[in-house]
Amino acid sequence: MNQEQIKNPHRIYPGDVIVLDRSGAEPRLRLVQGGQSGESGQSAGQNQTVKLSPRMRAEPIQDAAVPAIAPSAIEPFLTRPLVVGATELDSAPFILATQENRVALGAGNVAYVEGLKPEMGRSWQLFRRADALVDPETNEILGYQATYLGEARVVKFGPQSTVEIVKSNQEIYAGDRLLSTAREKPTFSYVPRSPQGKIRARIMSTYGNLGETGPSGIVALSKGAKDGLEVGHVLAIYRSQSTSRYEIRNSALYGREGLTGNERPRTYHEEQISPRDGPYYDTTQALSPADVAKLPDERYGLVMVFRTFDRTAFGIVMRASRQVAVNDLLTNP
Repeated sequence: MNQEQIKNPHRIYPGDVIVLDRSGAEPRLRLVQGGQSGESGQSAGQNQTVKLSPRMRAEPIQDAAVPAIAPSAIEPFLTRPLVVGATELDSAPFILATQENRVALGAGNVAYVEGLKPEMGRSWQLFRRADALVDPETNEILGYQATYLGEARVVKFGPQSTVEIVKSNQEIYAGDRLLSTAREKPTFSYVPRSPQGKIRARIMSTYGNLGETGPSGIVALSKGAKDGLEVGHVLAIYRSQSTSRYEIRNSALYGREGLTGNERPRTYHEEQISPRDGPYYDTTQALSPADVAKLPDERYGLVMVFRTFDRTAFGIVMRASRQVAVNDLLTNP
């Protein structure tokens, strides 16, 4: 929250003085380095050196800080590449065949992988390239989602290495790609704050390709680090009447089908509902797209960004009074 005053909190040393200034509209921190004159006219560098020894401290557990986000809600999304390029996974090792020619694999099954070497390590994660992340306003492809499938461990290296599936979130098929397990340790010390610049983004998709989600749901945003988004930024969710609810609800079913998401459109069967042919519905006037476009946007929730990429970002729905839909608007709170 004090990035302008204390840019790097790791550069605070013994003898420095941190001043809490409450004279303005908002409290601010100010760092007085050792050797500089403080408000009292005395030098902060004149502090005597105190030798400390290890000692035991007892603190009540109820005073411990509560994390901004529950670790269990986003931990799987912190060390896995959720966004990849169109050809980024093409050079990764892939499952060549399955044991006993199985169609789908799960935890405990064995597969054979092409392109593994001993120096690459034994722990791997499995991914499959999913649908493109398309900016609803510009129709530009910002990247492709990488669906996390599970984890595998190498049993034996060779021209076709043998791996065992140790964890599976979804069915795993021949052709799915392997990426080395991330070694970085995730952090949950988020500082919720409003973006400094103007942000206007759209919800491109929800985790699991659902049309709607709710609190603790994961959503993909159409803006990223290059647009000024940072981890911890909080955005307000607005229901855009002209782009989200009415367009999707008044259109036929959409999407692609098949295990790999081919381009074959899903067949839509229209069914006449007899009550809508009754005289009651003749007394109402249908809304036109022009009428819907005049309706105001309605704020109904908050999203906090927990991971950013160059052109997109992922956030968690912190609060929502209605369903969070694809194409809804995100702006500064």
